[in-house]
Amino acid sequence: MSSNVKEYDGNLFDQLEIVEEALKYAQKENAKETIDYLERKKRYIERKLYEKPPIYGAEG
Repeated sequence: MSSNVKEYDGNLFDQLEIVEEALKYAQKENAKETIDYLERKKRYIERKLYEKPPIYGAEG
């Protein structure tokens, strides 16, 4: 796996962590529209992160 791929995956994991943390606060405050938005963002990030085959090619 190239360093670019590791950096890209690291960025996606960072985004996922931020979204998950914000989702906890939105759920605590029962902010339904925000929860819906954050859940969509989380699915989008996960889809990019765990896509098979990987979006960066068949390396590794």
